[in-house]
Amino acid sequence: MFSSNDRLNRAFKKAKKLPLNEASKYVLFSDCHRGDNSFADDFARNRKIYHFALSQYLQKDFTYIELGDGDELWENKFVNIFNANKDVYLLLQKFHQKNKLHFIWGNHDMNYRKPKNVRKNLSYYYDTIDGKEKELLPNASFSEAIRLTQNDGKSIFLLHGHQADWFNYTFWKFSRFLVKVLWRPLQIHGIKDPTSPAQNFKELIKVERRLENWVKANNNQMIVTGHTHRPRFPSCEELPHFNDGSCVHPRCITGLEIENKEITLIKWHLVTNDNGTMQITRTVLEGPEKITEYL
Repeated sequence: MFSSNDRLNRAFKKAKKLPLNEASKYVLFSDCHRGDNSFADDFARNRKIYHFALSQYLQKDFTYIELGDGDELWENKFVNIFNANKDVYLLLQKFHQKNKLHFIWGNHDMNYRKPKNVRKNLSYYYDTIDGKEKELLPNASFSEAIRLTQNDGKSIFLLHGHQADWFNYTFWKFSRFLVKVLWRPLQIHGIKDPTSPAQNFKELIKVERRLENWVKANNNQMIVTGHTHRPRFPSCEELPHFNDGSCVHPRCITGLEIENKEITLIKWHLVTNDNGTMQITRTVLEGPEKITEYL
């Protein structure tokens, strides 16, 4: 059986490469867990925040990279996910049409490892308004990992992070079975899935430790992951292991921006103004810091 280091090394070697230079503008989100708008759908409460945030990045010509667990395929059929989030997918379509959309698959959307499943779910959609089948995300790009690479070969390694979580990588089908059959019904009553590192602190620490051991063993290679749902933004003196958090926090979404060769941890959330109106706003949590300090 392969170790977490083996899985991480393989992902690094096979990673798709995208350019990293002064003109690069990337926004990274993960762990959206887009669902069917039921009581068990954690994404539903943040859908409008997510949609607004993405629309702002589209206007500013960012490239969107989703670091896994975008679609909650363990609990739902894709047709139900799409119907609940059609506006989100049509926004993703606009990134795709500009060649500024890249997906990384995680444990909850491991089905997307197979191109036939990507084609089945994302190539076309049925428009109930005019009863016609229309293009959605034809030839959508899914990878296990991506490397944002400079001309000198130094790079930022992007992946979901479940490669360091043997249960959710090697036995993901069994974990999916437990979630779908057992934990999803209980989730409606507020009981969380203990197989998820986001809900199990001890498991979260183990996953982070394995990732950091890999970083140490690979000359402090800068890495960005999701999976644990816990945002991380290390100082320049610490190991360069970043985490973009998730889009299913109770009242916000968190992510990472890369622009002007700087990296910033941000959150988008609702605020109430003095006159009682509510608006979605962007808040900087950490940074910006020069990427060269970590490479």
